[in-house]
Formats: sequence, structure tokens, C-alpha cells
Amino acid sequence: MQLSASRGFREDDIVEAMVTDPRPVRRRLLAPIAAGLAVLAACGLVFAVDPNEPGHYPLCPTRALLGIDCPGCGLMRGTHDLLHGNIAGAVDHNLLIPVLVPLVLLLWLGWLKRARTGIRPAVTRGQFRRRNRLLIIGLVLMLAFGVVRNFVPYLDSGSALG
Repeated sequence: MQLSASRGFREDDIVEAMVTDPRPVRRRLLAPIAAGLAVLAACGLVFAVDPNEPGHYPLCPTRALLGIDCPGCGLMRGTHDLLHGNIAGAVDHNLLIPVLVPLVLLLWLGWLKRARTGIRPAVTRGQFRRRNRLLIIGLVLMLAFGVVRNFVPYLDSGSALG
């Protein structure tokens, strides 16, 4: 903290100014709506085609090369269960589902709101540091979970393919 104070940096310094997008609302909403529709289409496929049955999806490179589950495999099987209303099964396949689903939904809604208003608010040095800290902590936790789940029996993805 002393170092930043000696250079004159303050937590409320603006590091990214507010940006107003001049494009029409229709054009601004195109990307978040297209992404939402792509996710809905992918969810429709995962709903209709069970990832627990071999032969319907490409072989996971992590499983093929290393013989272990990747978090994506458990996430896809968990999503299938979640879409069928089996919350316990979804959590059994990937323990991060109760965190990731609401987080992704909130991030998408924030993107949709920024696209609708056309305003991206200013970012202060403190907000920038907190955002980066949260991102790094989240990535480290997800990586650690991806490794640990292959060595702790009750954390595995519940794969029927095993």
C-alpha cells in the first residue's frame, strides 16, 4: 500500500473512462442475444441427447489421453441432469454447477443490460484490482477442483463411461 501511495495512485482513480456505444440498440443487442440463443440451442442438444451414453458426442481429449475426467465432461452430464430436473444428479456430476449456472446467468444479464443502455461505466483502480483478484481466485479454484476431483472418489463426475 505504501508503494502505491508514494506514486500517487489512489483506489478511486479512474483507470477506464465511461464508454457510450453510439451504435443503434438493435446492433448492440445482437451479440448477447446471439450468445443466449447459442446457449439455448446447446442446452436443447444436451437435453435431447444423453451424454452418459457413448457415441453421441466427440471423445474427450483429456479422457482419451490421460484417462481422467475433465470438468467439462461432468459439466455436460450435470447440465443434462439439471435440464431434466435432477438437481442431485447434476451436483453429483459437477459440484460447481450450483455456482456456475447462476454466475453465468448474472454475467449474461449484465452484458444484456450494458448492450441495451449502451453505457459501460467507468472503472476505478480499486474495482479493477477486485475484479482481477476475483478472476484469478475463481480460475485457481476451478483448476484445483478439476485436479482434486480425479483423486477424491466422491468428487468425480459420476461417469457411467468409467
